[in-house]
Amino acid sequence: QVQLVESGGGLVQPGGSLRLSCAASGSIFSIAAMGWYRQAPGKERDLVAVITRGGSTNYADSVKGRFTISRDNDRKKVYLQMNSLKPEDTAVYYCNLHWDRLDVWGQGTLVTVSS
Repeated sequence: QVQLVESGGGLVQPGGSLRLSCAASGSIFSIAAMGWYRQAPGKERDLVAVITRGGSTNYADSVKGRFTISRDNDRKKVYLQMNSLKPEDTAVYYCNLHWDRLDVWGQGTLVTVSS
């Protein structure tokens, strides 16, 4: 059984940085695609960034050049480095594992960008 646990959220001022982490259990991490999604109040959950098992990455236009997704298969972790944060980045951030027909979500971590 796969479980995901996010950490690293919090309150940060505009222009600041945060690094989110997602720890996975189970044996399929290294062959799965991993992603970060976010959901702002009253809005749908949107893709932020994804990294394939081979290390290819893709980003939402709104975060390109500011956010970086990475993974450590040995530690079964995926990271989201967020720089130059803006108030519109405020949301609950969710980690996702996708493999074949399996989709697993973490519980989410809140990121608030405010002065």
